[in-house]
Amino acid sequence: MILCCGEALIDMIPGQTSDGLQAFVPYNGGSVYNTAIALGRLGAKVGLLAGMSTDFMGDQLRDGMRESNVDLKYCRTKEFHTTLGFVKLVNGQAKYMFLDDASAGRNLVKKDLPKIPKTISALHFGAISLVPEPCGGTYEFLMKREAKSKVITLDPNIRPTLTKDKRKHMARLNRLFTFADIVKSSDEDVKWMTGKSDFKAFAKATLRKGAKIVAITKGGDGVEVYTKRYSFSLPATKVKVVDTVGAGDTFTAGLLSSLLNAKLLSKKSLATISENDLQNAASFAARAAAVTCSRAGANPPWAKEMI
Repeated sequence: MILCCGEALIDMIPGQTSDGLQAFVPYNGGSVYNTAIALGRLGAKVGLLAGMSTDFMGDQLRDGMRESNVDLKYCRTKEFHTTLGFVKLVNGQAKYMFLDDASAGRNLVKKDLPKIPKTISALHFGAISLVPEPCGGTYEFLMKREAKSKVITLDPNIRPTLTKDKRKHMARLNRLFTFADIVKSSDEDVKWMTGKSDFKAFAKATLRKGAKIVAITKGGDGVEVYTKRYSFSLPATKVKVVDTVGAGDTFTAGLLSSLLNAKLLSKKSLATISENDLQNAASFAARAAAVTCSRAGANPPWAKEMI
């Protein structure tokens, strides 16, 4: 099983009422939640570790997990509200504003952490759950605790409007990079973290910290993938884009699902993975992300759609 560790929230996506008024439509979301949903739909055994509200939007999130075959065992129920992420689409790209104070997700603490069984081979972390306290410190503690025995994947998935203290957050990310086996980042994330668009330099620096694979997605310009032994680029799968919400999360899920199916999702295998095997996994991930881009909200493909 893959355990996704991080936020579950409601994305409020722009829409219209039946009489043409502007409105927001609630979609299940959150980067880590989206990755879990995508993994479940692609056929991987997956669970989600997150603080989950008792409110009706928390119920909506749990319903979505059940529908996509995501194990709820590791969710921690909290008497706080669900995080809301209001989305504005600018030329098809999502911009976010979050309402996260006193949320269920933010209030995950160390005593909520479960013992991780041997049946869980990989843990995925990322996004806004790494920013605030106490949840940010809780997830960092868990990653450090499990890094020696489990494959660790990390997607920074930067949200500038929620990241008020860049220096503090970068200090945390730099610590987390030392524990991660796979780092997936977007081009915009790299620009925010480094102040530059030098993706090769970022990848090399991240590999030196300990990562075995670094993948940098660039929207319509495809993806760059790096290891210590080789690197390659793949073009984006052509599709009519409705929006990009959840596309990067689906790429992560597609990559992990493909590696899992090929029996390559282990520390030893990732350290020696061939270029051909990694290209196959990245290509599958890009195709899965393209499906998500072709429809509104974070709506990843099912395995049957990938044939």
